[in-house]
Amino acid sequence: MTQTTTNPDNSMAIAKQDWDYPNPFVITATVLQADIDSYNHVNNSVYIRWLDECARQHSKRVGIDSEQAGELGYGMAVRDSYVSYVRAAYLGDILLIANWMTRCDGKLRATREFQIVRAGDGALITRAKLDYVCINLKSGKPSRMPPIFVDNYRAQESGQ
Repeated sequence: MTQTTTNPDNSMAIAKQDWDYPNPFVITATVLQADIDSYNHVNNSVYIRWLDECARQHSKRVGIDSEQAGELGYGMAVRDSYVSYVRAAYLGDILLIANWMTRCDGKLRATREFQIVRAGDGALITRAKLDYVCINLKSGKPSRMPPIFVDNYRAQESGQ
């Protein structure tokens, strides 16, 4: 399992990146042997796992953790994902996984955008956009966002 942290030791690396948006929420991942595929680079499915982990930790940071969402009976489920794999990452690479809440309609939908860069040289590895829909966890059907989702995700969208 890849090791991730929300407080990377190299905060200067985060500040110096050419991010798509200001003030990213960033976690780090160190590429382990389990992340490597038969082509000797990180398997595409691992990047998706890192995006999910970054989104979960970001949600927790803004006051919406998965346990609380479960108690409320609502969650944000991925509806569409767009991932561009720009270049490969390799065993031992330290990666910065950044995300921003770029849209929240306050009703059903929200969008997060991501970048994954290699800490050592700042190379862009992956760029992604995930569109989410709020669902009722019991029925699995789309449902209006509870007020805490609207308030906390909109604050992120506006850069607060």
